[in-house]
Amino acid sequence: MTLRLGDTAPDFRQASSTGPIQFHAWLGTSWGVLFSHPADFTPVCTTELGLTAKLKAEFARRNVKVIALSVDPVESHERWIADIDETQSTRVDFPIIADPDRQVATLYDMIHPNASATHTVRSLFVIDPQKRVRLIITYPASTGRNFDEILRVIDSLQLTDNYSVATPGNWKPGEDVVILPSLQDPAVLAEKFPRGFRALKPYLRLTPQPDR
Repeated sequence: MTLRLGDTAPDFRQASSTGPIQFHAWLGTSWGVLFSHPADFTPVCTTELGLTAKLKAEFARRNVKVIALSVDPVESHERWIADIDETQSTRVDFPIIADPDRQVATLYDMIHPNASATHTVRSLFVIDPQKRVRLIITYPASTGRNFDEILRVIDSLQLTDNYSVATPGNWKPGEDVVILPSLQDPAVLAEKFPRGFRALKPYLRLTPQPDR
């Protein structure tokens, strides 16, 4: 199965380090980040999971639940979590899905045979409260993810949903944003963007970030 942006994220029931997970029910009305790891006890993944735990407050502030996946069983996850907590000076308290039957990996197209026939690639999905896939990033097994970028994209997606804006290249929270070209009614523009905007071109209008 190949997932594309805008698709409904597949539901599943699977064991995890915190107990059985029914994914859609677990997600509830939150945003979600689902990210996979090639295997337990791998060095890059250990640093990523530790970093995710340390970013707990940042994800919570954005109403985001995080959930990881590895093809190893729960018992292996539990031993690995102890290593992560020790070496990364943190506490992993979010679920790590056990996927030894590759059910979830297959649903989310995480097995890329030309990279590995058995282990997942380093895939990440951002899923909105309507269970739609909003971001897909796939890294090679050797490269750790940039979690600053993941948080930045979530901020951008939430701004788009709430304020009808997009974000320019290299945008950082607090910088000017772009008004969507579909908004043309002057009265609507005045209501949505009371601080005004700069029209560099008819299709390129910059305005201060609305929630700042």
